[in-house]
This record gives sequence, structure tokens and C-alpha cells, in this order.
Amino acid sequence: MRKILIAVSLLSLLISCSKSSSRIVTLAGSTAFQPYAEKLAEAYLKKNKDVTINVQGGGSAVGIQAAISGSADIGMADLVELPPEAAGLDSVIVASDGLAVIVHPTNRVDRLSSNEVKDIFTGSIANWKEVGGDDAPIRVVSREEGSGTRRSFDELALKNAKISPLAIFQNSNGTVKEAVASDPQAIGYISISLVDKKVKPLLYNGVAPTNENVKNGAYPLKRPIFLLTKKELKPAARAFIDFVLSDEGQRILENEGLIPAR
Repeated sequence: MRKILIAVSLLSLLISCSKSSSRIVTLAGSTAFQPYAEKLAEAYLKKNKDVTINVQGGGSAVGIQAAISGSADIGMADLVELPPEAAGLDSVIVASDGLAVIVHPTNRVDRLSSNEVKDIFTGSIANWKEVGGDDAPIRVVSREEGSGTRRSFDELALKNAKISPLAIFQNSNGTVKEAVASDPQAIGYISISLVDKKVKPLLYNGVAPTNENVKNGAYPLKRPIFLLTKKELKPAARAFIDFVLSDEGQRILENEGLIPAR
């Protein structure tokens, strides 16, 4: 009888753990989208108190690999195009985001051409006086390898040319912004939604980096934001993605500064 009771207890524990695991949803990947995913999770949990949602960063490359390996239920990636290794995953675009080229507010330069941006970030132009600014060295600030923001900027603005070997690398859009905000000679790039008075966004080929210009096609530095999953997706993860794509979820993203997919 005692052995039977122990077996029943262990079975009950396993069932309990299984149920608990099925109600835990893990997201990993894009650090640019991470704060928005956290906002979405916060809103979702107010109506679904029996679910736990864990949101982790690491970069778009991490998000893709986490979805492939199953270490995350949902991978987050902000890329112009998904790489070949993501071909076996289901993907859905939940929003779009523009990239603003930013400088310190005291910088006299307020616009750059696409060629000037490329030459600055690859190191061909190294002094602000070459583009109408002060006689001072340009300090390039960029995202790190594995970042979807970095990969998108490299593809869209640098045409996949190599970034300057003197560039300073940061691990998030927020730290890029802070680095530029604290250095009058710095230049970097961040999501349009993160631009504030700490930095000055530059006109790119004469076009201001605004969501309206991204939506109407006038501003070219833009990328979609993907959620990636395996084809066998547990119900709790599917329900959260459905929420992100719902009117409420899309409204949250728009209010936070992204361009909704719907």
C-alpha cells in the first residue's frame, strides 16, 4: 500500500509540473523589442493570471537559435529578412520599426546623405568638418554582432560594407543612445521610438526619421519585427501571439512608438 501511495504522489507531482510548464511562455531575442514585449506581457497577465511569461533579451540571433532549439517558446527578431536557418520556423510580423541616425544635440550637423552615413560608419569620413560640422573627430557608436538592429543597419545603410574598426560597440539601443548623448562627437543609430531630447535625429537624404515617413515609404531605414516559433506550439504561447496581433496588442505597440502590423 505504501509503494502505491508513493507512486500516486509522484504521478500527481509530475502532472502538476507538466500543467505548470504548459502555462509558462518564454520569449527570447531582440533587445530592441524586449521592452515592448514586456509591456505586452504586463497587459496580457492582467487578464490571464494563471500564465507566467518570461521575456529575455540576447539579440535577434539568440532569438532565432532559441526558437530552433526550443529553449524559448517564441523567438524575437528585428531583421530586414530572416536568415536561412530560420526557414524551418513559423514567423509572423507583429510590428515595424524605423532606425534613426543620431548625434549629440549640440552637433551642428542636422542632415546627412545616405553616402555620407555609409562613409562615416565605415570610416572613410572621420572628421565632422567633412560634412559641415566642427573640426573634430567622429566617434562611431554601433550595436554588437548578433544584434538585429546592427544587422538591419548594416544591410540598409552600409550595404553590408564593414563598419569602422574604430567603432565603439554597445549591447542595446538604450546604451547606444546614452553613449551618443554623453559625447558631442559621437554618432549612432537607434529605433525611432527611442528618440528623445537627449539626442538629435538627423535627416537622411533630406527625410526626417518619423513613423509617418516610414509608413508612407519616404524614409528607407526600416525593418519588420518577427515572432518566431516551432510549428508545434503549446496553446499558452499561441494565445499570447494572438493577443499581440489583436487590436489591444497592436494598440499597445503603437502607443509605445512602433508601427503596428495591423
